[in-house]
Amino acid sequence: MKKLNLPLFEFKIKKENKNNIIFDEIRKKWIILTPEEWIRQNFIKYIISKKYPASHINCEKVFYINKVQKRYDIVVYNSSGEVEILVECKSPDIKINNDHFDQVMRYNIKLKSKRIIVTNGLENYYFKFNEKNKEYIQEKDLFNYSK
Repeated sequence: MKKLNLPLFEFKIKKENKNNIIFDEIRKKWIILTPEEWIRQNFIKYIISKKYPASHINCEKVFYINKVQKRYDIVVYNSSGEVEILVECKSPDIKINNDHFDQVMRYNIKLKSKRIIVTNGLENYYFKFNEKNKEYIQEKDLFNYSK
């Protein structure tokens, strides 16, 4: 797997039926290790390294927008059960473009996250909603968890 623009983390990886599989500690199961899954697993570890409780993290869940099924990559909830962070993961082979930002913003119409991240593991874009101006402003990084 590619070297990413994230810290190095340890993973449980094994081979099964000619596929590399990785243990997802959030879903508590083994997942086929695709390039996008590599980004998702690294970013989950990154979020946890920022002191967010693993119990507040959810990934690869189905939700609906206007009766159309969608699936988010990673969501982090706050202690009140509201979506705090929405992360859209792409393969490192995919260059992040406006379509990816549009996708995550469409998801956010339903999820109403205060922070949005779009990543391919090489490029990481962090945004926070500014209540005063009612717009997202870009941040340099994901800040450490605080209650």
